[in-house]
Parts: sequence; C-alpha cells; structure tokens
Amino acid sequence: MTERLFKILIIGDATVGKTSFVQRYVNDSFKREYKATVGVDFALKVIQISEEDTIRFQLWDVAGQERFTSMTRVYYKDASACVIIFDVTAKQTFHNCLKWKKDLDSKVSLPDGRCVPCMLLANKIDLQEKAVTEEEVNEFCKENNFIGWTEISVKDNVNVKESMNFLLEEILARHTDTQPQRNMEAEGEGGHIKLKDNAKQAKEGRSCCGS
Repeated sequence: MTERLFKILIIGDATVGKTSFVQRYVNDSFKREYKATVGVDFALKVIQISEEDTIRFQLWDVAGQERFTSMTRVYYKDASACVIIFDVTAKQTFHNCLKWKKDLDSKVSLPDGRCVPCMLLANKIDLQEKAVTEEEVNEFCKENNFIGWTEISVKDNVNVKESMNFLLEEILARHTDTQPQRNMEAEGEGGHIKLKDNAKQAKEGRSCCGS
C-alpha cells in the first residue's frame, strides 16, 4: 500500500474564507462566526484514491494579517502546492493576491526549481455584489503563472471538493509526469477551471461559473 503526504498552503487576505474553506473541505462543516487565525492552523484530509493508494493532504491555513507575513518563509517550506483565496465581493482582496503570489514564489520552490503549483479561488459567489469580472481574473492568472482558477462558495459548498480534486490531479501529474485525468478542465494555461459536467449543479441552482 502506497501512502503519500502533500503539504498544501491556503493563503490570502484575512476574512476571505480560508479557515471556512479548510473546515468545509475536511469536515464538510460551515460556521458563520469569524475567528482570526493566529499564525497558522493545520488540518489533515485523507484521500483514498484506490485500495492501494492513499493521499494525505496536510493543509496549512496561513493567517492573512500583515503582522504574520514575516513568518511565511517558515510556513511555506516544503510545500507541494498552494491555494490563494480572495473574496469576489471585495476587490482589494483580489488585488492583494499578487502580493501573496510574489511572496510565495520568492520564498519556496519545488525540488526541481519550478514554482509551487498555485490555484486561485474566488470565494463568496453566493453573494450578489461581485466586484471582480471573469475577464480580470483570467488575465491575472495567466500573467502570474497560476494553474487555473474557479469560483466557489464555501457557505453553499459549491466547488470546494471539486477544486481540490483538480489540484490533486495536478500534483499527481507533476509527480508521475503523466497528463492528469481531470474531472475539471482549465481554459488554457492558468484559465478558468470549469466542471466538465455541471448540468447537475445548474439544475440545483448552482453554477461553477456563475452563469
């Protein structure tokens, strides 16, 4: 039996929903109360991909407050992948994703020298007042070497597990040098990740792409 451990960073500004994202993904739970992360929190997600193969995602939920950024080099060490989250209703949290991406790329890389694969998630699509357009995010991701992005709602549990499945497939592909067998697809390098079969979600009133 094969067991592999991957360290996944969850970063972004305070209040964008990082801790809620981790809790939804790991425990399928959501709490409305906000409590700021101090330094870094940890969670573990065990994924059984076959009878012989187990994946352990060690999720590092890094505090978004400015005073903790001096510690990020320690937090980022040995990361296998990264998720940067922003609040789709708060444009400044989107603009600050560039700061987070530059901080990541300047402090950690894969053993072969490549950048740590990083996915961008636009949270809170359950709210109506979107402040960032799809075109803006597409251009930003392609210019800044993201593997892709998609819209999520941690509150309504839209695309949380699916986005992490996409990230897992990317990680495994980089470790095996094979093309990932995706349940989601990206429109070009760093493009909008979309569910290939989102008919069920649309029928339920939930759309991956906000359409």
